[in-house]
Amino acid sequence: MTITITVDQLREFARRYVKEEPGRLGTTGWWQTPLLTAAPIDGRFDQLPQIAADDHLHPRDLLPTAKSVIVFYLPFTRELVEDNKKGPWPCRNWGVAYVQTNALIDRLGRALSNFLLENGYHSGLTPATHNFNEDKLMARWSHKHLAHLVNLGRFGVNHLLITTAGCTGRLGSFVSEVELGDHPLIETDEACLLKAGQQCGKCIAACPVDALTQDDFDRRRCWDRLNETRRVLDYFSDLPESTDVCGKCSAVVPCSFKNPVAKAG
Repeated sequence: MTITITVDQLREFARRYVKEEPGRLGTTGWWQTPLLTAAPIDGRFDQLPQIAADDHLHPRDLLPTAKSVIVFYLPFTRELVEDNKKGPWPCRNWGVAYVQTNALIDRLGRALSNFLLENGYHSGLTPATHNFNEDKLMARWSHKHLAHLVNLGRFGVNHLLITTAGCTGRLGSFVSEVELGDHPLIETDEACLLKAGQQCGKCIAACPVDALTQDDFDRRRCWDRLNETRRVLDYFSDLPESTDVCGKCSAVVPCSFKNPVAKAG
């Protein structure tokens, strides 16, 4: 027997789960209140091979009986982002937060999935990160593109997703048999000032390897920098080899903690 579940219930579940995470870790935590939204699996997801990787999975490739795509976003604290603004290299805490957030995304996704299963709905999940082709540097399951399609946020020139809580967090997503309806969170067609025709370019100036322009993104140059940080930073030596981080293009820029287009409008 299935029980009716609402997106508000899932949001409250995620909020409580993330709030309890610092206690589980024995730290003060890196996260603000999470965002979560959902959309029905409809024709919008047919465009994933065109807007993301050409071999991107369809939501029903994860679970043929799925009816909804659910995406959540864990925004980082202002203190962490401000700490990562300093200097050309990511700070120690940025690397630690990356590792712990990926683990949190995996556990939160499973916890939400288990909650739905207890109420009669199966789900399909994928890893939080490193589920991409390292030759093409494109993911077969892009949390960012799915978040865009469910209207959680919009892409910026920095190729991050800008949400109502900014672009300095990390995303998770999964599919489920539960029917939740459509719950858009972004209120503007664009959330990047440059894309909206206004002055900015702070993310372009912040990139330490000039991987960004207003009209292009050098994925290979960015990826090489991410790999370099783990090799050259002694204070990352105890972190997993997969700690490929930088974050300079999102650190204390107009879209770090909000959708600046909404405010400007």
